[in-house]
Amino acid sequence: MSVAEQTRQNILNVAADEIHHHGFKATSLSVILNRCGISKGALYHHFTNKLELGYAVFEEVYQPMFLQAWQPALSTDDPIEGLCEFLTSITEKMACNESVCGCPLNNLCEEMANVDEGFRLRILAMQEQLNQLIVDAFERVRDDLRNNIKFSQAGYFIAATLNGANSLGKSSRNKVVFTQIIDELCCYIRALKK
Repeated sequence: MSVAEQTRQNILNVAADEIHHHGFKATSLSVILNRCGISKGALYHHFTNKLELGYAVFEEVYQPMFLQAWQPALSTDDPIEGLCEFLTSITEKMACNESVCGCPLNNLCEEMANVDEGFRLRILAMQEQLNQLIVDAFERVRDDLRNNIKFSQAGYFIAATLNGANSLGKSSRNKVVFTQIIDELCCYIRALKK
């Protein structure tokens, strides 16, 4: 990786952390510059403005991290149990600051989807990608699942419930609430089986 590529990646990582902790609108470019130890010129060499930087954080940091996190659970021989193990592991690994700060991707989606069309379209495309991963996993084990399931609806319901759990856990600053919602979501997912 060249020095320019390393600088760009460092900017993305620092910006992702700042956006996670402060939100996109409150994230300060001067703080990013200070944390990265670079000039404005170096930042603007890679990103023409804050919005372009935000899009890059979404596309290059948050989205791949989010989709890759789901991949192992959905690739198992039993994606139903894989999903439940994945969701339960989120509660087990969640640190207190995560229940206060929330999911970085969920936070950005809530903050920017209704404010900026570029973010809204990127969020929609990512949600569709995740939903397709879930649908494909369910299609693979169709014979093990109840006949009346609409896979696409089930996929969106699972993702929406996780997003809601993240939001409620963050707003209440209560990991127990998050865990209870995930436990109930796993009951729903397991009930998809025959």
